[in-house]
Amino acid sequence: MLKVADLQKSFGNIAAVKGVSFSVEKGESFGLLGPNGAGKSTTINMITGLFPPTSGAVHIKDIDVIKNTKQAQKLIGIVPQEIALYQTMSARENLKFWGRMYDLSGNMLEKSVDEVLEIIGLTERAKDKVDTFSGGMKRRVNIGAAILHKPELLIMDEPTVGIDPQSRNHILETVKRLNTEGMTIIYTSHYMEEVEYLCKRIGIIDHGELIALGTLQELRETIGDHSKIVFTMEQKELNPKHLTKTLTSLFLEKDIHLNDNQLIIFHKDPQLVLTDLIQLVTKAGTKVTSVDIIEPNLESVFLHLTGRSLRD
Repeated sequence: MLKVADLQKSFGNIAAVKGVSFSVEKGESFGLLGPNGAGKSTTINMITGLFPPTSGAVHIKDIDVIKNTKQAQKLIGIVPQEIALYQTMSARENLKFWGRMYDLSGNMLEKSVDEVLEIIGLTERAKDKVDTFSGGMKRRVNIGAAILHKPELLIMDEPTVGIDPQSRNHILETVKRLNTEGMTIIYTSHYMEEVEYLCKRIGIIDHGELIALGTLQELRETIGDHSKIVFTMEQKELNPKHLTKTLTSLFLEKDIHLNDNQLIIFHKDPQLVLTDLIQLVTKAGTKVTSVDIIEPNLESVFLHLTGRSLRD
């Protein structure tokens, strides 16, 4: 469905995307995970033809997006990070407007709008103006506008930012349903739990580079079966250099991370080393306020690859 080859984008002297390559199969749900400013949106804007790349190539179903942008865009539905709606128009009026932009009209337009209102769960609020909606409801209409023409490839850029948990759950279930029905999905987010839930294959992007690519299990295997041991400590008593020096007697330096008032250790058997670890931390003169043991997940993978938290 999609092939991205050595995609690069620079703004003056700033390299925003640095040689990103990946492919997405028809019917797949592909996640692009990374922190804010990692290059996710710039990559998406090049895939959809909104930004010309500095170099590289993008093909959607063998259509060259750079050379045949309009033809390729007919296959795409885009849910942008920002709300792209007319606030003083109703949900139905917004959907009809965007439907006409996809060349829908007459009975086909009305039928498509009704179907979409049902999918996004806003049939009863169809006549209400968008400016009376909550942030989550607006984002649901945003998604509705992108699927009116039944695109083959739906690209969603951070669709759940800043919304309430109920709306987030509704959006996630909607995306899951669309994918189950055969729509190919590209889902960008910095919420690892959303990507884990929705996506069969995941690319991790940081500082404009794709640093890992694979299924969730394959990505977990990049850190082996290491669990994450998290010590939360009193900041005023934290001496990073002394603590790290003390811990290297038990652990490899690459498995030790200090973030603000948290000490994070990766280990295959946390229960085996926990007692010794507590003794070492205490001996270093640091007061521990809590200890958590977390099974391998995408957050752990990202931390292991970059040395920092996904939300830093």
